[in-house]
Amino acid sequence: MKRIVAFSLLLALFAGNASAQWSPAGDRIKTKWAEELNPAQVLPEYPRPQMERPDWKNLNGLWQYAVIPKDAALPDSFEGEILVPFAIESSLSGVCRRLGENSELVYQRTFSVPADWRGRNVLLHFGAVDWRADVWVNGVKVGRHEGGFAPFSFDITAALLPKGNDNTLTVRVWDPTDRGPQPRGKQVNEPSGIWYTPVSGIWQTVWLEPVAEQHIGNLRITPDIDRRTLSIEADTRGCTSGTLLEVEVYDGQSLVAAGKSINAQPVEIRMPEDMKLWSPESPFLYDLKVRLTEGRKTLDEVDSYAAMRKFSTLRDKDGIVRLALNNRPIFQYGPLDQGWWPDGLYTAPTDEALRYDVEMTKKLGFNMIRKHIKVEPARWYTHCDQLGIIVWQDMPSGDRNPEWQSRQYFNGTELKRSPESEAYYRKEWKEIIDACYSYPCIGVWIPFNEAWGQFKTPEIAEWTKQYDPTRLVNPASGGNHYPCGDILDLHNYPQPDLYLYDAQRATVLGEFGGIGLVLKEHVWEPDRNWGYVQFSSPKEVTDEYVKYADKLYNLVKRGFSAGVYTQTTDVEVEVNGFMTYDRKVVKVDVDRVREANLRLIHSLDEQK
Repeated sequence: MKRIVAFSLLLALFAGNASAQWSPAGDRIKTKWAEELNPAQVLPEYPRPQMERPDWKNLNGLWQYAVIPKDAALPDSFEGEILVPFAIESSLSGVCRRLGENSELVYQRTFSVPADWRGRNVLLHFGAVDWRADVWVNGVKVGRHEGGFAPFSFDITAALLPKGNDNTLTVRVWDPTDRGPQPRGKQVNEPSGIWYTPVSGIWQTVWLEPVAEQHIGNLRITPDIDRRTLSIEADTRGCTSGTLLEVEVYDGQSLVAAGKSINAQPVEIRMPEDMKLWSPESPFLYDLKVRLTEGRKTLDEVDSYAAMRKFSTLRDKDGIVRLALNNRPIFQYGPLDQGWWPDGLYTAPTDEALRYDVEMTKKLGFNMIRKHIKVEPARWYTHCDQLGIIVWQDMPSGDRNPEWQSRQYFNGTELKRSPESEAYYRKEWKEIIDACYSYPCIGVWIPFNEAWGQFKTPEIAEWTKQYDPTRLVNPASGGNHYPCGDILDLHNYPQPDLYLYDAQRATVLGEFGGIGLVLKEHVWEPDRNWGYVQFSSPKEVTDEYVKYADKLYNLVKRGFSAGVYTQTTDVEVEVNGFMTYDRKVVKVDVDRVREANLRLIHSLDEQK
């Protein structure tokens, strides 16, 4: 590692003209945000809104990179620059190159520690890296993380050089994509149809943060509207007996509730009698201040937020099990949202772009999004919290894809995973739930989709429910069905169809639609496009969509309690989105779609 420290001196020589040398790679379509991207200001927003501190340093930007053979020694020199946090396969990385399972990607950059951080511990945070990441600071290995979708961090204080010296950060990544059993979502080495380009390496913000030795590592925020309480559990680091955890709850500038606990135990706060509930129609969020104190000294303080809301099921007057929000039936309806970008793949080019898809979903009249086979950066969930969108969160699939059984029967033969494969799944599913737990918008966990890598379904569903009893569990969306969890989820393309019904659980249509329209100036590939059905004009697409929505409306009284339409945008060669892949064209009549959607969403209003 001495050669890596020495090489850091060369990096400074390139820093001055780095921005001038970067440009998007390849000739694929791009979003308007990518066309405006400044490599010196890449995703500059604070990346973790649920636990915000004032001091931090963004490490996004141009890094040095090299692709080396798997298990080879670290390189003596680098090939060029890569724009972090965009995957090497993406246009916005400036590289647009496949990695493959026989190679590894090495990143390097230098950084300085602000002088006023002196005396504090320094944490190095990664929003997500796909898949295995080994990390060194100044030649000292600070840790390894495996998993492509969950955030992780290392305390790098002991590896830092004395004040005034530049530090060298090196990250080494291996990603086998579909040549390995790990969770990977829709990434494949040979993309086609519904399977997309690999995403390897750093794909979310990298950042530094100073903290006291005694500090808050994570928050677990749990509302209970029936008891009118808000519970805040802090994962604290380095605390001793006598440490207090203090929480204040604000409605705007007004303090409305507060509580504290000794030894940093969970704080349960009694909310006011006129507490405000969160819903898609009124997505009210309370601001929180959370502190660790000892005597009169504040050891750590973070800003956060919470919402009072409850996800559950109930029986309606006809005995049908319905989804419920705040103890009232609600028909949840939204698009299948893949969260892919033609220029950044997994990574939106800007925070404005990330929010745009959620805003368009609301504009189209939906109240829910199914986040499909992907986990988003933390800011996306905050946008859903703020705008009022319920989220069904999928676990990214992995291992063998797909493993289909007949849709007509329960208890099919499942995939038998290796111990290694099962361990990867369980570890990452827990990490994802931990990372997403406190976002009010998430209402449903989906461990499996369409039998892709599906295994031990009743056990995984039960574990998920026990680990987070505040959400509903949809055990297998459109997959091998088992009588477990809270939901029976059917898939049927292209039109809605109720071909199975469960009197003990909510029955939902987890996927349907897929109406395609090719707009030649906005496609990923000019001659290879696909949809479940295809039409030739926005009017024809809108007419067909309204027909499907009306059919679903008529199936609500027969038992459907939610619906998911495929999909938010075109993705690679799929052309069945409400919007083109570059987000430059909305392919439907927004007013007509909104009218049809609101009719569906309000289909259970008479039962409220």
